[in-house]
Amino acid sequence: MKSRRQAKLLELINNGVVETQEELTALLNGEGFEVTQATVSRDIKELNITKTPVRSGGYRYTAGGAGAGPKSDKLIKIFKESVTQIDSALNIVVVKTLPGLASGACSALDATEGLGIVGTLAGDDTAFLVMRSNEAAAEFCERIHVMLR
Repeated sequence: MKSRRQAKLLELINNGVVETQEELTALLNGEGFEVTQATVSRDIKELNITKTPVRSGGYRYTAGGAGAGPKSDKLIKIFKESVTQIDSALNIVVVKTLPGLASGACSALDATEGLGIVGTLAGDDTAFLVMRSNEAAAEFCERIHVMLR
């Protein structure tokens, strides 16, 4: 349950502007997770989520910094626990996950440098990754297969 909650938390902050822990708590409760502000605070710390300034003058939560490597082993753990299958076709990689966790898996990938990923697109249980080349896609799939073993 904790991994699903943290994956949803990452999805919420990546798909919208979340400014406070109270707002994040309300959003998670609205998604069916019964959480307190203390739980959200612990999740924020474990996932190494930070507040960054926005143009309007406020702040928002973000996972990892631009150009930063993975900020936490927690992102890797979420990825490992959510992925059920991975395959490539030319420079496109298809990642199948448990229901509702594709966005969390993409968040983990987006926070990681050096994988050859141009961009990710997540649905409910499927994510598409556009890789720089066919070779990068094949190499990425092999690395993930090894990691998932």
